[in-house]
Amino acid sequence: MLSVPEARKRILDGVFPLPSEVVALTDACGRVSAAPVIARLSNPPADVSSMDGYAVRAADLSAQGARLTCIGAAPAGHPFAGTMGPGECVRIFTGAVVPPGADAIVIQENAQAEGTSVTTTATPAPGSHIRRRGQDFVEGQEIIPAGRRLSARDIGLAAAANHAWVQVARRPRVAIAATGDELLLPGSGIGPGQIANANTPMLAALLRAAGAEPVMLPVLRDDMADLAALERMVDGVDMLVTAGGASVGSHDLVRRGLEQVGLKTDFWKIAMRPGRPLMHGHLGRLPFIGLPGNPVAAFVCSVVFILPALRRMAGLATPVVPPERAILGADVPENDRRMDHLRARLGHDADGRLVATPFAVQDSAMLHVLAESDALILRAPHAAPARAGDACDVIRIDRVME
Repeated sequence: MLSVPEARKRILDGVFPLPSEVVALTDACGRVSAAPVIARLSNPPADVSSMDGYAVRAADLSAQGARLTCIGAAPAGHPFAGTMGPGECVRIFTGAVVPPGADAIVIQENAQAEGTSVTTTATPAPGSHIRRRGQDFVEGQEIIPAGRRLSARDIGLAAAANHAWVQVARRPRVAIAATGDELLLPGSGIGPGQIANANTPMLAALLRAAGAEPVMLPVLRDDMADLAALERMVDGVDMLVTAGGASVGSHDLVRRGLEQVGLKTDFWKIAMRPGRPLMHGHLGRLPFIGLPGNPVAAFVCSVVFILPALRRMAGLATPVVPPERAILGADVPENDRRMDHLRARLGHDADGRLVATPFAVQDSAMLHVLAESDALILRAPHAAPARAGDACDVIRIDRVME
């Protein structure tokens, strides 16, 4: 059996960044930048006031302030057209361009106006309450690098730099097919020996949250003809994922069925719990991952293997999100030769340290436990017993899709 790191390396070695496309800025949140975003203007584009008040010449103000003549106003978007001279000021508002001749702002709380006469009660230093041109960024500056998943903050930054469109990596299109005679659509009448298909909707939701476009295929029956037909269903997708039929039973036909239509199998067993019967290969040029049919194992394997592959396809510089350090909230026994992924809740102790408490029952058929889990505690093969308070590594489920 392959180790988890070796299996992941083989999967990542077989996928590559996808071509880019240009999308409207309003549709770019969550997408991955395929090229640097360069500022088309400086921000602010001129020296502007950071407060409501009066634009003044600092040299005109004594320790007790000064009496100045107001010669106009500068609302935001309407710069004052003239130039200030000695003893003059201009009424100014937040975001407005600082008039020529002014070098400071007296905030309105420190000034009193009577007609055109303004008395100040403060002596700001030169530059006070002024945002200098380019204080945030300057024209021609790289403000967003290639290979970043764009957040709402990035969208605001690109908009401020006068971009309406951005170049992003195309979303990976992933075909998902669950296999098994026992599977029915959720909401169906469930008869003897039948179960609701949890894998397809669960995996589709996970992959969509990770930035992919899931293509949900019909359930494949335990029949070689169904598996052979799968080849004709995957035109235009970037990855094929099946769930079920990956083991060695007489009804686990995925490997044999796909090999008949050209699948080149790389591996099909890994030293991992849950999820030992995981397959990987290529159907022509199409990457293929065969997940276990157990929904908990399918989810964990998707987090460990499929999400890093999607990150590489999207052009992210770091395909594998590194684990975080935490401390155990309960004792755990020694491990066998398989790398364990224990479902756990997260919390914090009195010192603010992250605490990962594994569920008492780790049965890989328990979706309720998975739904309540915040993280996976990683236990290396042959790890010694560990006690509550010992350090551990965790994969935070809420962060692997960032």
